[in-house]
Amino acid sequence: MPSDPLTSAPLASSEPGPIDAVIFDLDGVVVDSFGVMRQAFLIAYEEVVGEGEPPFEEYCRHLGRYFPDIMRIMGLPLALEEPFVRESYRLAGEVTVFPGVRELLAELASRGTGLAIATGKSGPRARSLLDRLDLLDHFDHVLGSDEVPRAKPAPDIVLRALELLRIPADRAVMVGDAVTDLASARGAGVRAVAAVWGEGDEAALLAERPDAVLRRPEDLLALLPVSADAY
Repeated sequence: MPSDPLTSAPLASSEPGPIDAVIFDLDGVVVDSFGVMRQAFLIAYEEVVGEGEPPFEEYCRHLGRYFPDIMRIMGLPLALEEPFVRESYRLAGEVTVFPGVRELLAELASRGTGLAIATGKSGPRARSLLDRLDLLDHFDHVLGSDEVPRAKPAPDIVLRALELLRIPADRAVMVGDAVTDLASARGAGVRAVAAVWGEGDEAALLAERPDAVLRRPEDLLALLPVSADAY
């Protein structure tokens, strides 16, 4: 693999052919929810823990994982989940879609590409947010971490997406903004693509040597060959 992943050449494959499915992480890839996430975490921490500086920077180092798993890793009370989710719902109107994402999804749909979300959020919360943003119908399946046996970085959520899409791993890619996304993709045998247009840790992503790095949503199109009967 090259030391500097490309954004302008088709992804390598042991069996050349079109990519039939794209699995996306949600936060930091499809939607810009970082500000809402920060507010929700600070409010939840003040309610449950109270004293001290909320360790939001440490929390960010674990993004991509299921919220209860992050709490266990950080040694924080699981009781933070209730106010965090409550505030996330309350502030959902402040979440925006990254520029270029709607156009990317429309183009992929016009090619007949299967589309799924595999997120660290719970399934109901992810679907509620996508519905509010008028994006839910763009995806064939939306999966949350509460809907698989093991959350990311385990491969379960990507494997489940492939199962529902009825697509083999070598004909799919996973686009994520966290190291956990890349690990989940690789564990499922899916090519791992890093998205760096959000608030993710770019240096950490590059250190994992993803199969490709995207600086804009539309860069994904350059990586996916178009078959003659795509339109």
